[in-house]
Amino acid sequence: MQVGIVRAGAAVHIKPEGEMTIYHAADLKAQMLPAIRSAAEVEIDLSGVSEMDTAGFQLLVMVKRELAERGQSLRLVGHSPATLEVLDWYQMAGYFGDPVVLTS
Repeated sequence: MQVGIVRAGAAVHIKPEGEMTIYHAADLKAQMLPAIRSAAEVEIDLSGVSEMDTAGFQLLVMVKRELAERGQSLRLVGHSPATLEVLDWYQMAGYFGDPVVLTS
């Protein structure tokens, strides 16, 4: 699992590539938490996520809560089919509040 992190002023763009599963959750958390701590705005591009399980989903929930506690915003973009499946399964697309764009 690779995570691309790009800072642009107070904003951070995070792009995980590969599996967001229990096998990678600890590593993802270790990479993402330091990146979001100093950001006023965080965008996570999910287009490169090939598989997501409950651990990957819980990581997104944790990031959202962490940011909300500090009054910061989280945007999820580029939802891959794997991430859409999990968000749909848990009926949590509304929780994140981002538009989900379905591509053909």
